[in-house]
Amino acid sequence: MNNSCQHEDDPDNRPVAVTETFDPLRERSSGTSMHWLPRGQSGLWLIGAFFIALMVATPLVAVVYLALFPTENIWPHLASTMLPRYLKNTGILMFGVGIGVTLIGVSTAWVVTMCRIPGKRMLEWAMLLPMAVPAYIVAYVYTDLLEYAGPFQRLLRDIFGWQTARDYWFPDIRTKGGAIIVLSLTLYPYVYMLARAAFLAQSVCVLEAARVLGRSAWNSFMTVALPLARPAIVVGVVIALMETLNDFGTIDFFAVHTLTAGIFNVWLGMGNAGGAAQIALTMLAVVVVLIVAERYSRRRQRFHDTTNRFQELPGYELGPVAMFFAMAVCILPIVLGFVIPSLVLIYYSVGYFDQSWTPDFFEYAGNSLLVSGLATIVAVSCAVFLGYALRLFPQPLLRFCIRLASVGYAVPGAVLAIGVLIPFARFDNAVDAVMRDTFGISTGLLLSGTVFAIVFAYAVRFMAVSYGSIEAALGKVRPSMDDAARTLGESPWGTLKRIHFPMVRGGILAAGVLVFVDGMKELPATLILRPFNFETLATHVYQFAKDEMIEQAALGALAIVVVGVVPVIMLSRAISRSRPGHDGASERH
Repeated sequence: MNNSCQHEDDPDNRPVAVTETFDPLRERSSGTSMHWLPRGQSGLWLIGAFFIALMVATPLVAVVYLALFPTENIWPHLASTMLPRYLKNTGILMFGVGIGVTLIGVSTAWVVTMCRIPGKRMLEWAMLLPMAVPAYIVAYVYTDLLEYAGPFQRLLRDIFGWQTARDYWFPDIRTKGGAIIVLSLTLYPYVYMLARAAFLAQSVCVLEAARVLGRSAWNSFMTVALPLARPAIVVGVVIALMETLNDFGTIDFFAVHTLTAGIFNVWLGMGNAGGAAQIALTMLAVVVVLIVAERYSRRRQRFHDTTNRFQELPGYELGPVAMFFAMAVCILPIVLGFVIPSLVLIYYSVGYFDQSWTPDFFEYAGNSLLVSGLATIVAVSCAVFLGYALRLFPQPLLRFCIRLASVGYAVPGAVLAIGVLIPFARFDNAVDAVMRDTFGISTGLLLSGTVFAIVFAYAVRFMAVSYGSIEAALGKVRPSMDDAARTLGESPWGTLKRIHFPMVRGGILAAGVLVFVDGMKELPATLILRPFNFETLATHVYQFAKDEMIEQAALGALAIVVVGVVPVIMLSRAISRSRPGHDGASERH
């Protein structure tokens, strides 16, 4: 501090770096300035960020272009025949799932957060476990259990002496209703974790005020807590609906003809990429409607705490009947969405271990690790670059481009696959034509139909997941740290390497784990983009389950579930620590 004061008092000895110190807050208000950066590096971060954003946006631009200018326009045929059915089924599915995840997610979040129930600490993270199980695996398991030849119906026939299916009625799970139930059981954690985080962030004062005014616990929830948490709940529901739109394994297995199924039918069945792109553009329109509706629903809602008083939440005491229903509300989703599917997979994995534990299994696992690992490295590296570039240049245009680069998670995997494959295929054909004409050799597939295409699609789709975690971590680094490093003559790269990396490595690790797990579960994009004879664990499970051979694929499915448990624990710990004033010792229930 003394040296700094001396420099400021002595103009002749004052270093230039002191007067040109970067201040992100000042830059946000006065515009972007690059003169403080060393020569040769001033444009690197900015140009690199724009390039990454452009590459990520390329698949979306390709889908729009191909849909508007198809080689063979079959849109009139689609619009008059198949598209209305696709839209109707998609609407029904999303409506049902929206109701299901809202009821399960909000009710469980309130009970776990605000009520005193046995095993509360365990339920806090256990409620997230169904997120570790892909919906298509749950669909395969319950179909195997509940179909006519399955163990449940066989047990009923043995107990009641029924001989044929005409002797009794049993609901068919392979319907739209079954798909809604399966998707609700696996997607409600999105609503649960956001609703719980909102409930944890609420001040005790507003709840106490409601109780003082004579409100019961139920009335306080309906009139105070629920309206305050509505923005977070809406975000969770929208995310769940986007995942519903992205799902292919469940709806294909249950023969529900949605927009996603339409893309596969038109492209692979009819061989028309333009028609598939037009359906994909319709799906993008649905995504845009969801995003706009989510923003519009909370456009005028601003909730701020007017007190710094954050203490332990009250923890309502429940009577015997209320306690029974509260425990049932929490335990049933865990049992149905995680415990039963996991037990079935374990049973089949042990029983068919010799048939599953083969060199092919190791090859599929290795392929999954390869593409997911590479995609994690690419997505996290790009996210760090974008996050730091925005820290250096907080200008509106760059911020917009980064937001555009983060929209990939809202784009269904099948749509993204089309946007990746079409431009890659045209590039390969152009290069091959030039090489044939010039050197008389064929280059074959350089980008499309390779592992590179899968890794690129994964990185684009999960960029938002990694960027969100890294942006939050970088936001906790004080601007004064940058100032100090720049004053000492450190370059932007040196500042990132020596200052920011050690401070945000936790956020980088969290981002990497989330991207890796999502890559292990991704199915639609992998089915479209994979090279010939290239199977991952997800496609391996899909192929066997589609052929009614879930037993042989149980080990692969169990491996996906086990990998998915890791981020569940991380998310639960992050949510528990999200309450203001949390000191790690306040959770005694």
